[in-house]
Amino acid sequence: MRRSFTYATLMAAAAVISRPSFADDLQTFEIVLKDHAFSPPEIHVPTGKPFIVVVKNASNQADEFEMLIPSVEHAVQGNSEAKFRIRPLGPGRFPFFGEGDPDNEKGAIVSE
Repeated sequence: MRRSFTYATLMAAAAVISRPSFADDLQTFEIVLKDHAFSPPEIHVPTGKPFIVVVKNASNQADEFEMLIPSVEHAVQGNSEAKFRIRPLGPGRFPFFGEGDPDNEKGAIVSE
């Protein structure tokens, strides 16, 4: 009984020590949506590392932040923000757009 308790304690300690990255540990990138345009229109992120994106909607109307690869879709209410984690990306350019005006609300995440 004592041996299994010690083993369980060691396994729990190992899980805490080797924990995966949490949101507080991740690099954060901010994008502002205002007047049907993203600013900055392009963000550069490190390849192979997860990260956080904060989209601030500076208009009065709700909109959506969308990406096809990786699949991301988040509603952002007017005058508010959405915060979400994006999985590690390989090298490349990953376009995003807003649903309110997809022809003008465009940008990209560049993983390098």
